[in-house]
Amino acid sequence: MTDYENAIEIKGLTKKYDGFTLDNISFNVPKGSIMGFIGQNGAGKTTTIRSLLNIIAIDDGSINMLGLDHIKDEYAIKERIAVVFDELPFHDSFTALALSKMFAGIYQSWNKEQFFGLCERFGLPMKKKLSKFSKGMKMKMQIAAALSHNAELLIMDEATTGLDPVVRNEILDIFREYLMEGDRSILMSSHITSDLEKIADSVTFIDKGKVLLSGYKDDILDTHGVIKCTREDYAEIDPADIVSTRLSDFGAEAMTADRQKAAQKYSGAVIEKTTLEEIMLFYVNREKKEWS
Repeated sequence: MTDYENAIEIKGLTKKYDGFTLDNISFNVPKGSIMGFIGQNGAGKTTTIRSLLNIIAIDDGSINMLGLDHIKDEYAIKERIAVVFDELPFHDSFTALALSKMFAGIYQSWNKEQFFGLCERFGLPMKKKLSKFSKGMKMKMQIAAALSHNAELLIMDEATTGLDPVVRNEILDIFREYLMEGDRSILMSSHITSDLEKIADSVTFIDKGKVLLSGYKDDILDTHGVIKCTREDYAEIDPADIVSTRLSDFGAEAMTADRQKAAQKYSGAVIEKTTLEEIMLFYVNREKKEWS
């Protein structure tokens, strides 16, 4: 067993495609934590995850997972991690029983009792073909399989997309339980920022192949704020203090990355707390500066 401080360490990851570049991405997922990996569709989240899993070859940079090199130690890593994709990777003709037999042959630490217990908890039938499952049931099946071979790291690629809020909450509870058992870690890619606000310890925000923000979620939420003012007052605000501004007939809402500094500088202004969704929205529009 390797000793490691970060479950994932990405340094200078670059992958060039025609029309898109994953551009010098760097961030760490601390051991024992959940990192939310956020960004619009097409921002580079899935390309980053495929790079981690060595599904695609990277052009530059380094990736360590569980203290091991993602290429040299690929098979050792894959024994110790679990991945949940947004689409079911199992054939529709499989049943839960057939999946358990298959995984017992793949993972040395496969625990069929745990798998069957999770299937029962999720209300998943053992002998029904996956083709007869709803989207929510298919996702639960993937998660049951992912959590049944003692994985130290769970990687989720848009795993809660398309699920109703009740199912999503149930899955978030399972993740909380998973983290309580030793030094477990999760990288959770999603554009459902409300889920990540409930569960994530840290957040990395990617847009157009670049990391814009990475750090502890509470710090990011504490430092950012929205200045709400009239258009006249907005004209007095230094553009250097603003990420971008949403203009309306009623006035202006300007995102600041330093709420404390803005409160001192613009003492009469109303500066409200913000959400991950709003932060994402204002940063995505940062090049326009002003939008409606």
